[in-house]
Amino acid sequence: MATLLPGNILYGGPVVGTETKQYKSLGHYAMEKYKSLGTQTVMIDAVSGQEYSAEFMYKSIVRLAHVLKHLGVKSNDVIGLSSENRVEFAIALFASFVVNATVAPLNVTYSEREVDHAMNLSKPKVMFASKMTIDRITKVSKNNSFVKKIIVFANDTPNSHILSFNELMKSDKIPSQDTYECVIANKDDDVALIVCSSGTTGMPKGVQLTQSNILSTIDSQLEPTAIPLGEVKMLTVIPWFHAFGCLTLITTGCMGACLVYLPKFEDHLFLSAIEKYRIMMAFMVPPLMVFLAKHPIVEKYDLSSLMVLLCGAAPLSKETEDQIKERIGVPIIRQGYGLSESTLSLIVQNDNACKPGSVGALKTGLYAKVIDTETGKVLGPNQRGELCFKGDCIMKGYIGDPKSTQSAIIDGWLHTGDIGYFDDDFEFFIVDRIKELIKYKGFQVPPAEIEALLLTNPKIKDAAVIGKPDEEAGELPLAFVVKQANVDLSEKEVIDFVAAHASPAKKLRGGVIFVDEIPKNPSGKILRRVLREMLKKKHKSKL
Repeated sequence: MATLLPGNILYGGPVVGTETKQYKSLGHYAMEKYKSLGTQTVMIDAVSGQEYSAEFMYKSIVRLAHVLKHLGVKSNDVIGLSSENRVEFAIALFASFVVNATVAPLNVTYSEREVDHAMNLSKPKVMFASKMTIDRITKVSKNNSFVKKIIVFANDTPNSHILSFNELMKSDKIPSQDTYECVIANKDDDVALIVCSSGTTGMPKGVQLTQSNILSTIDSQLEPTAIPLGEVKMLTVIPWFHAFGCLTLITTGCMGACLVYLPKFEDHLFLSAIEKYRIMMAFMVPPLMVFLAKHPIVEKYDLSSLMVLLCGAAPLSKETEDQIKERIGVPIIRQGYGLSESTLSLIVQNDNACKPGSVGALKTGLYAKVIDTETGKVLGPNQRGELCFKGDCIMKGYIGDPKSTQSAIIDGWLHTGDIGYFDDDFEFFIVDRIKELIKYKGFQVPPAEIEALLLTNPKIKDAAVIGKPDEEAGELPLAFVVKQANVDLSEKEVIDFVAAHASPAKKLRGGVIFVDEIPKNPSGKILRRVLREMLKKKHKSKL
């Protein structure tokens, strides 16, 4: 239970779990955890039906760790990972941790321009890719000499410069043993993950999460009040390259639950996986929740095994939650609030903290405060301001970007850019955000990046992008565009232009509105509030 300390600082109470403290590193902990679970099934590919035991994972992780060592990977080297959800992704992730390397997962939908930017943030020595991403990774790697090796998760390699994952795992030229001797890591300093988090200023920033960040998160998940995992089957379709997906993969893998996974969302596959494997818990995002609440196909499947839905990445409406409970009978729906910069969730709903509209209570081991955005004064209950947090889960900083790090973390406090408050029962409510990010299906879409892209089009004089509210997706990117004088430019032309140069989440699904000028303040900052009002009026006039 949280307590209010002097100065209106909220404290979530001490972390009871200390299981991870005795291990040399995050990799050591993960490896030993899999070893201890023996023949227990820990992963199931819901498309192929292939089941993987902890013993298989342990042996594969140890083997790949020896392969990486043979390829010259050393402590704190970076390993890039660009793949859809598949067992090899998990093996590569954990094996990298075992050799004390840093993993940089890359969004599989990134365009070449975005891949190049992300790779130049983390500078991976080795890149893992799947058949889906290998062409882009190979092309971009040619221009970046820091990439020494490319390994593909496929049976055949497109050319001699690319190594085959399967062949490396079987190669008798690479010596191996039944275990791997992990080095003692500097857990507070050694970076385990570099996840891409879109800033409001344009291209993604690389969030550095240390081994301590992740281990402390695992400890806080292992609270005595947590649902007992054991043989519980959990379903995920959240991409593992996404911070939410990657961290749930790590935490569930290290807890001994069985993770049933899908590489992408397909309605019948998703529903049949719940029915076939008697899924008890599922990791969700709001668009999936809307699907469960409203889609007619849901009625055709037996989803009675579902007991808990854990929803994150964007706010979930109370109406959708109620519809699911009524339709499917899921007794427990839990929302959480967190950022890539905070490893996983900061605030979670529990049995005592689940009021309508609330995102829950502060997790153990964390401190929170709400500050006035103008004066910085710390506010009390029921007063709205910027949410700030302190604790072991807060990132080390943005890679190669000390300026952004210093503005995000001030005196150890992470400034989230989100406006909210806590009530008299210490439940938190998120009401707005200072940051201008558009949340499309859980993905963070920075308007500034799309605006910069639009301005490269010679027919466009000025542009501004906002999120158009959408029940299923959360928000859809919509552009206000000022044409150059005497040019012909259609809405379709603008939409196609963005689609050709950016990843799918950044497509202008909200459409294009042509205007004479973009409203701005005296310093040139786009007045998005005015644009939202314009959109509302336009919508009302259509009605």
